[in-house]
Amino acid sequence: MGFICSGLIRRFYINEKGNQITTGFTKENEYITDYPAFIRQRASKYYLQCLEPTTIVNFPYSIIQECYAKFRNSEMQGRLIAENVLTILNDRVESFLFNTAEERYLKFISENPNLIQRVSLTHLASFLGIERQSLSRIRSKLAKN
Repeated sequence: MGFICSGLIRRFYINEKGNQITTGFTKENEYITDYPAFIRQRASKYYLQCLEPTTIVNFPYSIIQECYAKFRNSEMQGRLIAENVLTILNDRVESFLFNTAEERYLKFISENPNLIQRVSLTHLASFLGIERQSLSRIRSKLAKN
């Protein structure tokens, strides 16, 4: 688990066709982890790519467990981080179940206004689950409105 002090990281996996599929972006003052892999102490199926110069403070599993045992407040902090990770993952799944690509795009720019200038359209399209050309059409349509 890491805390990003500055910078921006893209999380992705490589599908069976060899394509990189972006699953998220994590910016400064946020935690980055593959939480299930971290808890299980298994290798992650995801890759992390720094999109900007990035400073991260890493928290090894053993140190976190030691803090839980020694400091009561650290358990609460760990729970809050876990709840945040779960909420982010659930929101992503639900966005694909209940929202159109345009709605996902509008939600992304609404919730991350400073990221739109920091993330490539290719990575953003992948995150939204659409082709880059489709993202261009959505952006063009919204610019006309």
